[in-house]
Amino acid sequence: MPKPVILTVDDDPMVSAAISRDLRERYGAGYRVLKATSGSEGLALLSRLALRDQPVALIAADQRMPEMTGIEMLEQARSQAPEAKYLLLTAYADTDVAIKAINDIGLDYYLLKPWDPPTERLYPVTDDLLEDWTRAHPDHASEVRLVGHRWAERSHDLKNFLARNHVPYRWYDVERDEEAQRLCELAQAVPADLPLVLVPEGATLRAPTTRDLADAMGLRTRADQPLYDVCIVGGGPAGLAAAVYAASEGLSTVIVEREAPGGQAGQSAAIENYLGFPRGVTGSDLTQRALAQATRFGAEMVLAQDVVGFEARGPARAVLMEGSGEIEARALIVASGVSYRRLQGDGLDALTGRGVYYGANASEASQCQGEDVYLVGAANSAGQAALNMAVFAKRVVLLVRGDSLDAAMSRYLVERISSTPNIEVRCRTEVVGARGDGHLEWLTLADRRSGTTEDVSATWLFVFIGASPRTDWLGADIVRDEKGFVVTGPDLLGPGRHVTWSLSRPPYALETSVPGVFAAGDVRLDSMKRVASAVGEGAMAVYLIHRYLATT
Repeated sequence: MPKPVILTVDDDPMVSAAISRDLRERYGAGYRVLKATSGSEGLALLSRLALRDQPVALIAADQRMPEMTGIEMLEQARSQAPEAKYLLLTAYADTDVAIKAINDIGLDYYLLKPWDPPTERLYPVTDDLLEDWTRAHPDHASEVRLVGHRWAERSHDLKNFLARNHVPYRWYDVERDEEAQRLCELAQAVPADLPLVLVPEGATLRAPTTRDLADAMGLRTRADQPLYDVCIVGGGPAGLAAAVYAASEGLSTVIVEREAPGGQAGQSAAIENYLGFPRGVTGSDLTQRALAQATRFGAEMVLAQDVVGFEARGPARAVLMEGSGEIEARALIVASGVSYRRLQGDGLDALTGRGVYYGANASEASQCQGEDVYLVGAANSAGQAALNMAVFAKRVVLLVRGDSLDAAMSRYLVERISSTPNIEVRCRTEVVGARGDGHLEWLTLADRRSGTTEDVSATWLFVFIGASPRTDWLGADIVRDEKGFVVTGPDLLGPGRHVTWSLSRPPYALETSVPGVFAAGDVRLDSMKRVASAVGEGAMAVYLIHRYLATT
């Protein structure tokens, strides 16, 4: 495979030589660094590279070029290098133009000149851009191959698990791909063996569970120690933030996650209102950065383990795993998040995983190429999914129970949805039924105002409604409200609460009815249900744990 290309475009010979030199010193071993002295020369070079099928990872262009500005050059480069990362070199006076280009042409980053020293200003930015590009362009020789039926629930679960855990894979549909048939014959697979998972170095897995798959991929599925300072149940934004702060402050820390890190936020195609990311950030990217940070400080992440019980054992707090196994800790953070509420209607349960899905990760949109997609929901998660699906789908129909999107969705998403021609918003509409032979083929929609129903042809339905907290495992000792959200802090002692509190001090702000057990993020009663607030609560929980441990 040829080395990916880094292209610099600058008409100033001294600047061109300097940026090329600095990039070659750092990245020359893995990338081919080329330079052009004008926008037209850069575009011509990109055309030649495209004809040779050579990948372009990064284009760094100077904004102030007389023949063609850097933004104009990068905009035209989309046709030759659509998947490259775009870096604009600019002066402080051009900052407003650069910020506008983030929306106008999809600029990834702008860097103020001069960039000395490169170790502090150039390389960290370029490292992030190239890491993002590399994740999107894995080495196919190291990919997992997954063979199965398009509409099988187990196939969908395994694809989702691999995607959310950042494991590159190739999907082969036994009903569409000749290669899938060949692989099944080579593996002497019978229908009950599907889905097959072919690991580059390892035995072929036949209809594996997600835990089987995690073990085969070398992911951690068991804790290293019997006792920790802090155990965190749930690897969403609140849990990951708690892990970063706890581990960085010297507490032995373990996160237990039943699916994949990131929670619902980790599946988002674009989080555009999170502080510090002017172009927005994918949930996957934010999750991967947070996980790397927590791991660097020494936190452990245990995957594919479902927590089914909790026990207070004197000074220890124990979580019990499905099947067998347990982890004890001096303090526990409940950050298990919420799941989307199930739709009620004839045939919907039977078709779950066979065309009816709850939530969606960003990579699933490509599977809907050229087809009609129906989404249910009116909050930000539904809006972000609709915009992502619209890139690939022929038409996206967003079904909303209320009178408009304005009540629950951020204004910037409402405006983008309104300006996207292949997204249709149907208000006062709900799904009341589904049917199909082996997979979803028809939906029954009801107009909430008139009461009339309509059958529509559909193969994809993604649901983003409600919030059902994952708290059944906590048992009777942890007080929850009637919907299952965990009650914390002063609310435990409020009117109508009958809580037996065992300590002379009142509960800390995020502390539950059991001392030493804290709740953070969406699982907590009256939390804000935003990524930034979940991160804040995760950090705050660690501060409160320090106070708790100091008194025990």
